[in-house]
Amino acid sequence: MTDALLVLNSGSSSLKFQVFAIDGLEVLARGKAVRLGEPAPTMDASTAAGEKERAALPAGADHQAALAAALAFVGRHGDAWRIRAVAHRIVHGGDAFVDPVIVTPEVFAALERLSPLAPLHQPHNLAAVAATQRLLGDVTSIACFDTAFHARRDPVFHDFALPADLREKGVRRYGFHGLSYDWVARRLAAEHPALHAGRVVAAHLGNGASLCAMRGGRSVDTTMGMTALDGLPMGTRCGALDAGAVLYLLEGLGLSVGEVSTALYERSGLLGLSGVSNDMETLLGSADPRAEFAVEFFVTRVAQFVAAMAAAVGGIDGLVFTGGIGEHAASVRSSIVSRLGFLGLFDVLIVPANEERVMALQAAELLGAVGR
Repeated sequence: MTDALLVLNSGSSSLKFQVFAIDGLEVLARGKAVRLGEPAPTMDASTAAGEKERAALPAGADHQAALAAALAFVGRHGDAWRIRAVAHRIVHGGDAFVDPVIVTPEVFAALERLSPLAPLHQPHNLAAVAATQRLLGDVTSIACFDTAFHARRDPVFHDFALPADLREKGVRRYGFHGLSYDWVARRLAAEHPALHAGRVVAAHLGNGASLCAMRGGRSVDTTMGMTALDGLPMGTRCGALDAGAVLYLLEGLGLSVGEVSTALYERSGLLGLSGVSNDMETLLGSADPRAEFAVEFFVTRVAQFVAAMAAAVGGIDGLVFTGGIGEHAASVRSSIVSRLGFLGLFDVLIVPANEERVMALQAAELLGAVGR
């Protein structure tokens, strides 16, 4: 019987999972459910032994349905695995959680209180914690935080220009996609040590999108702020927006807080710009001029923010693409890079995202520390 670690990674429209042997972190199985909430979600899964499954999930299937399918797959193929712990991607750790932690009832309650700061993610993340505890019994749950990679930045990069009494209540820029950026930093250290030591802008581009300016493999600045709404335009999220526009939506147009939240989180971004889709592949293949405009808007904003991130670290030695768009949309990468010639020569790399391995590494380290 192999002691195993199940890693769950809930994105805004996807659920990825991997099963690792705790001793050595060999991958035993992996899978991914995509297009959750859309008409035709699917899940692909496989084991290291070569067993593969592809399943069509029910139309509109949510993260809990995808999790149930993932756990069913593990149950069918994991007779020789003993799941000792489950590592969960938790998007928002706030001020209190800057390192991985074992989820206790008190920790769970504290993370629930942060849900308004990440409404597209935190509820799904915590629902996965509750579901695995319910379905797998007394298995240890470990929270790995997307905000942690950015937690030790200089205040000049994480503060807002707000009164001290508001900043002291936690109104500040936290940053996200930290697990993805942690993996980028680890790969650069292993494969491109000179670049790792220098000034890098990492671009995590997917349905959620952000940039991170790194120096020496550490976060200096990032485009997302207090919530995962700020910065770059995304699949359905607006990105950077004049705060006065939000006041106008509330006071001038009379929208409710719920209506504004839905508009900014679920109806904006590539979907709102194009009226066609939030999916970059779909937009690139569309002849609709609105789709072309949405792509142009996205590319322009990414290039503008790359320049801002370069300013944070005093220049740029490398631009690293990761995430679904960053890895697979060559025309988008090319369009972004073509706009950045004024920054001089720099290396352009692709690092395939692997947040699950980072979470496995963090969880294994925590389990080892607890066991000592």
